Amino acid sequence: MSKILKGIGASDGVAIASVYSLEEPDLSFDGDTIEEDEKDSEVERFKGAFNQAKVEITKIRNHAESTVGPEHAAIFDAHLLVLDDPEFLSPIEDGIRNEKKSAAQSLCDTRDQFVTIFEGMDNEYMKERAADVKDVSKRVLAQILGKEIPTPSNISTPVVIVAEDLSPSDTAQLDKEFVKGFVTNVGGRTSHSAIMSRSLEIPAVVGTREVTDAVTVGQQIIVDGGAGDVIVDPDDEEIQVYEDKAARVEEDKAALKKLVDEPSKTMDDVTVELAANIGTPDDLDGVVSNGAEGIGLYRTEFLYMGRTEIPSEEEQYEAYKAVLEKLDGSPVVVRTLDVGGDKELPYLDLPEELNPFLGYRAIRMTLDNQELFRTQLRALLRASAHGNLKIMFPMIATIEEFNQAKALLVEEKNKLKDEGVQVKDDIEVGIMIEIPSAAIIADQFAKEVDFFSIGTNDLIQYTMAADRMNEAVSYLYQPYHPALLRLIKMVIDASHKEGKWTGMCGEMAGDEKAVPLLLGLGLDEFSMSASSVLKARRQLSGLKKTDMEKLVESALECKDTEEVLALVDEYTSRV
Repeated sequence: MSKILKGIGASDGVAIASVYSLEEPDLSFDGDTIEEDEKDSEVERFKGAFNQAKVEITKIRNHAESTVGPEHAAIFDAHLLVLDDPEFLSPIEDGIRNEKKSAAQSLCDTRDQFVTIFEGMDNEYMKERAADVKDVSKRVLAQILGKEIPTPSNISTPVVIVAEDLSPSDTAQLDKEFVKGFVTNVGGRTSHSAIMSRSLEIPAVVGTREVTDAVTVGQQIIVDGGAGDVIVDPDDEEIQVYEDKAARVEEDKAALKKLVDEPSKTMDDVTVELAANIGTPDDLDGVVSNGAEGIGLYRTEFLYMGRTEIPSEEEQYEAYKAVLEKLDGSPVVVRTLDVGGDKELPYLDLPEELNPFLGYRAIRMTLDNQELFRTQLRALLRASAHGNLKIMFPMIATIEEFNQAKALLVEEKNKLKDEGVQVKDDIEVGIMIEIPSAAIIADQFAKEVDFFSIGTNDLIQYTMAADRMNEAVSYLYQPYHPALLRLIKMVIDASHKEGKWTGMCGEMAGDEKAVPLLLGLGLDEFSMSASSVLKARRQLSGLKKTDMEKLVESALECKDTEEVLALVDEYTSRV
């Protein structure tokens, strides 16, 4: 008799295959001390294990870059940095030489110290470094003990992977030709494994808590990544039901592909722009194949991550130029460097802060590091000659900040022109609206900027005073709350009054529950992950803007999220 497990749907789709258990090797060991005359050989043993781990991680990194792109492969650059970090290596060698610890024991003691420090920091980026240290240390320890770490890239038959969790190095090795899906005991929709599963388009369910105990190797299993269901040992009837569902999913994908070249129009012939968010030029294939009409957010910080020094002006220019040329005249909105908060760069030596999301980050940091900022602005201005560039400043709270940033842009533009460098004259310059103060005085900002782009990921957490990374207050992360809808309306209305446009580049822009509301609010540009563009285009084609305007009138008078969602369901069900 089949058994149904419930978890969190991390990646849509249906997979039916046999269980492959990704079991961790037993890395326990005897002997935590060594003799005096064993010190040198134990140090050599430790160093050899580190070197071999480097070889393995480099192979995994290169595999990840070729399959899921450099943005996801960058995490292994961080792993390699750990292996080269004297602050990590020296205590291990000292433990062997000065305290006569075995290589395995000294590694584990040092690992535990670093993990404790990172996990105790009030900073999500630094907490994630604890996972890097654990992952790297496990691989080195396995080398010391002569054990083999599971290698998902060796899988050569169709399977569903079942595991306690999948590490970054595990997920980077998944080959979607053979790995049809995966299920874990732990994790959530924003965990690394979940994000990677969506990039690979592999159905996944996480957070089941019990899957490793509920299945056996070789047993048949069904994964419904949309519903978050796992069916263990299904009968013939259940298999047929889910094979039919899988076929419908594939049919739906094929139907969506027919919309690639269609305009983004509503039933009452209102046109909006559907754009995509990207991190690197390597993301462009997905943008083009999904029919996006531009880039609504180019996150330039990925150019700066996974490296030991600031990218040069020339390197940045080539990256921006590649995107602009590929888009061939379609708009490309580039966000200037946005680090701090949950994104840090080791070579910038940013201060530790109690609340980094509200601290020294984004435009606040770049205005204070003008050489860094001017280099990026020059690269962008030079690239403007190759396409339809729009520049956007992040984390703007006051008009003074915008004016300072724009003044630097104008200075660099004039310098380049004096040097005889071709620069476009009509570059639109806008800001991200992610701080409530900017939304509240959007009418004043609209007189100064060329456009707004609403960053809902931050705007929601700042409006609700709820850290979106904190599970204890995650219930307050409410994109449909009337308070947020009112702020969005203020921004859109202010821009339209001045003849300007407003886009949205947060997760909300591609949310099927939010799209009707945003259409009714008058949003001009919806920017989302490339894989969501065709679904949004189809949804918009079945809506009338006039009806959605009436929906919004009622939604703005609601008292809570539940009332708003009930209204959305009521209005959209009439279609």
